[in-house]
Amino acid sequence: MRPASFKSSHALIFAAFVALWALPLRADEKSEPPVPVRTVAPDVPSEFARSNSTGLVTVNFLVDDKGNVQEAKVIKSTHTELEAPALVAIKKWRFKPATKGGTAVAVHVTIPIKFQVE
Repeated sequence: MRPASFKSSHALIFAAFVALWALPLRADEKSEPPVPVRTVAPDVPSEFARSNSTGLVTVNFLVDDKGNVQEAKVIKSTHTELEAPALVAIKKWRFKPATKGGTAVAVHVTIPIKFQVE
């Protein structure tokens, strides 16, 4: 999948979308990963924006069979002050659900979000 990119007045934020499949597949089953249909850029804390730094927050979450984000948690981050804004934004994302054999299924997804102040 191609990365989603966001612009705000203070930062350029790239989110690379990587689905981690835990679904065992048979050769005759067709599967499709979840596809973001609504993305929200995280707010950049003003203190971080003034620092002229870059940061990375890796978030793992479940995309349920309705396309909603559930169980979002930070896996790792370079700056703790970016964790809350990343989680708030990810919880607002919506997806076309993943499918397995033509049926919508829940899958875990990991997305690294890069914060880069311009």
